[in-house]
Amino acid sequence: MMKLPIAAAILSLALGAQTIEPRKIQALIVTGQDAHPWRDTTPYLKQLLEQTGRFEVRVTEEFRGSTLETLSFYDVAILNYSDEKLKIPSWSQATKDALLAFVASGKGIVVYHHAAASFQNWPDYEKLVGCVWRTGQSHHAPVHDYRVDVRDSEHPITKGITAFQAKTDELYAGLKCQPAGSFHVLATGFDDHSLYQPKAREAMPTGPSQDEPLLWTLNYGAGRVFATMLGNDMRAVHTPGFVTTFVRGAEWAATGAVTIPLPEELKNQ
Repeated sequence: MMKLPIAAAILSLALGAQTIEPRKIQALIVTGQDAHPWRDTTPYLKQLLEQTGRFEVRVTEEFRGSTLETLSFYDVAILNYSDEKLKIPSWSQATKDALLAFVASGKGIVVYHHAAASFQNWPDYEKLVGCVWRTGQSHHAPVHDYRVDVRDSEHPITKGITAFQAKTDELYAGLKCQPAGSFHVLATGFDDHSLYQPKAREAMPTGPSQDEPLLWTLNYGAGRVFATMLGNDMRAVHTPGFVTTFVRGAEWAATGAVTIPLPEELKNQ
């Protein structure tokens, strides 16, 4: 009969030989209200993150009333939420403060497309996001294909990418931005004013056509913010450029580093 100390040693060696999987990034998608198709994009964004093998993702469709304790488990929050032009109750100040404190404590946040238009009467949200959509001031041409030019190909999110194509997407322009130097532009798109079609109650561009920020980062306290203005609806979110920058941006916001590789389609373009 094997002596107990020997058996324990063998068991210890066997357990030590097992591969211990690294902890996955804990992500929370905050959604539930938006004039854009959040019911379609939310499960798709969740799938994109989980397919990388780096994320474990949960979804909340009612964040109103949440506290810092609600967020304490997570590494990154993804905002697929906007109250622009919707007659819905606003988040309480306590919930707003909890989101700010979450990021400032060293966590991450991803601002996805129309989330940049939310909370237009919350000045601290402007400071958190860097650039925001302002109704009556900001504008975009009809959805179209356009080139996204990478302005920093050394940043962990966009490292190795020079440009990529957006497909059937909106190109946000005329955003209200924080002072230069307070946020870092990763990529821009050229807003061609000849494409605009006048619409009632919609802002129209003034001045010459120009490049507009589409991807950027900023630091907020000890935390990290990644904003993408790409991905208007399900027609626009399947391109290699959107998928890659979204998942890599979420990883960077959560950890400050990027391990998710570039797809072949984006290399050396």
